[in-house]
Amino acid sequence: MRNIQDLADCIAQHAREDGFHSTALPHVRLARSAAPTLPMPAAYTPSLCLIAQGEKEAQLGSHRLSYAPGQYLLAAVDLPVMGSVTKASRQAPYYCLILDLDRAAVADLVATDPAPGTDRPPPAFGLIVAPAHPELVDAACRLLALLDDEKDATALAPLIEREILWRLLRSPAGPILRHIAATDSHAARIERAISWLREHFAKTVSVDYLAALAGMSPSAFHEHFKAVTGLSPLRYRSQLRLQEARRLMLSEGLEAAHAGFEVGYNSPSQFSREYNQAFGLPPVRDITRLRTIGGLQSVA
Repeated sequence: MRNIQDLADCIAQHAREDGFHSTALPHVRLARSAAPTLPMPAAYTPSLCLIAQGEKEAQLGSHRLSYAPGQYLLAAVDLPVMGSVTKASRQAPYYCLILDLDRAAVADLVATDPAPGTDRPPPAFGLIVAPAHPELVDAACRLLALLDDEKDATALAPLIEREILWRLLRSPAGPILRHIAATDSHAARIERAISWLREHFAKTVSVDYLAALAGMSPSAFHEHFKAVTGLSPLRYRSQLRLQEARRLMLSEGLEAAHAGFEVGYNSPSQFSREYNQAFGLPPVRDITRLRTIGGLQSVA
């Protein structure tokens, strides 16, 4: 059975430079960093992030999660996370496998597996860190090995991905996956509002409107939204706005006031204040710093 060092070796073969790397497998991406990185915003979609080498930290609201080789982070819903590589070097780069989760495949597996005992309360938070059992690591190695054979990949990748999902369902992440796969669970309802916010974050919206999308009362919606994401609905929207404004200033050269307006802020002073709270510096100073160190360096 292959181990975590074998997984690191597999990733090293296909991720020779720092950054994210798409692969021939549609749901699989690889990440590499030869040095620690500053905390940077990252939009985590439903995915498994399995570290093979190095260490990583993810922060969402007041929640701070660290994970290391042999551990994985699972994001069950779309979340605006601050992420940073905390341990990496040229001799031992940070390596991570990211597997995007197929909700339909998860739901299909849940339907074939008897439900766990009803005495266990449903999970709340949409991020979890857990140990990667040897069977999960072995399956991840076999999945990456398919990158060397296109014909095998076409036939076998869906089967191994299904095995990985099965392993996750039998792991500490299982309850949250089951909860998300249930179409009428609180988490699934919250995700309807999350999807709307990700598409329309620049628009003015009330909590009442978002609650209606989720089919909940405003008070219940606020409670469950914060339980799943770690943020209030409006703070979640603010995080999306600020991440996009940062990208517009850094990548497209927009001035701070213009970037703030583009993402939905009518007040430059409010934009600057919230930006400073989120990233630790006012917009102009933050972008100057990022350009000095070479831009956004977030590696999931």
